[in-house]
Amino acid sequence: MLYHAYEIQRSWMNSVSSIASISASIMTNPANPFGKMGMMPIAANALDVLAHATADYAKPAFGITEVNVDGTLHSVIEATVVNRPFGDLKRFRLDGIADDRPKMLIVAPMSGHYATLLRGTVERMLQKFEVYITDWADAATVPVHEGNFDLDDYIDYLMEFLEYIEGVQPGQRPHMLAVCQPSVPAFAATALLNQHKSPAAPATLTMMGGPIDTRESPTSVNDHAMKRPIAWFRQSVITTVPAKYRGAGRRVYPGFMQLSAFMSMNLQSHMMSHYEMFKHLTAGDDASAQATKDFYDEYRAVCDMTAEFYLQTVEEVFQKHSIPNGTFEHKGEIVDLTQITNTALLAVEGERDDISGLGQTKAALKLASGLDADKKRYYMAEGAGHYGIFNGSRWRDKVAPVVEEFVAQFS
Repeated sequence: MLYHAYEIQRSWMNSVSSIASISASIMTNPANPFGKMGMMPIAANALDVLAHATADYAKPAFGITEVNVDGTLHSVIEATVVNRPFGDLKRFRLDGIADDRPKMLIVAPMSGHYATLLRGTVERMLQKFEVYITDWADAATVPVHEGNFDLDDYIDYLMEFLEYIEGVQPGQRPHMLAVCQPSVPAFAATALLNQHKSPAAPATLTMMGGPIDTRESPTSVNDHAMKRPIAWFRQSVITTVPAKYRGAGRRVYPGFMQLSAFMSMNLQSHMMSHYEMFKHLTAGDDASAQATKDFYDEYRAVCDMTAEFYLQTVEEVFQKHSIPNGTFEHKGEIVDLTQITNTALLAVEGERDDISGLGQTKAALKLASGLDADKKRYYMAEGAGHYGIFNGSRWRDKVAPVVEEFVAQFS
């Protein structure tokens, strides 16, 4: 019933959004003689904020059309190069630039948001690399006959994508950058490819704000995962996709629950953001108001993840700590992190990260004990929260140059 209740609530909120939007338009219409009188402009701005806050958001487009490289604008060519049921591999390259640039696979989180949340990450990396990104599907749109998708399958997808990228230009090993949650499967995939002496083993792996060892500086997210047995999660947050979707009958962890959990963690901050948007509109600062709208257009566009992937991740990463304990298995094979000898590692953390605490990502450097010390690097972004390490000005000006320098060293 959970999903059905959400659909009813969403339909009601969409009606509220439409009414508020239409009312605001009428109030601000130049033909309205009362539009600029008394409290009318303020009421219109309040309705505009309400319309935005209650709207329904579909999957956004990347929309990256051009990138500035050394003062020259280059058109961006976007293409889907590998199509799989639970996620595609997208490629972004610059028109007029040789195809021999280093190739970077950005691994987007499968955590309730679409890969477009990393639009800023892709745009910045395009200045130096030909960029590939994992474009995960909304589990609600994947028919049941396509089978299951768990953490093992996620790792398989990453290895398949790396093999494809290496095959584009054999001998030129790809680089991989994992943002948040996929640091774990990217770390495991790197270990497996090193174990098997695969030519597709990435030359470098950058892990950013990832939960490699959640026992280090545990956050409220980690505490929540540890408080309850896995049976509680299976019974309380897993639901069935309704008949209106292509994935009808699939068991999922809904994106709307993930979004509710994240927003409740910083509810006051989100409320203040909308209040600031109202003030910007009232002051005529449309650019600042639009920036807030753009952020929430992306942030509130959510997707479902398969129940088996979610539950396995909770159990293996947050409860059993299988990666740091050396007991993590991929389809019956122990993932031996000490076998990482041919991939340089960079761990990036945000000083104020409230999702993956300080030390959780850095732990990967110690676990890869077979890797030479000169192939390991750590960077803490001062003043950066979780999203600041891969998006925004700190990412563009502070973190990205560190990643570029690190990759250049091992290209």
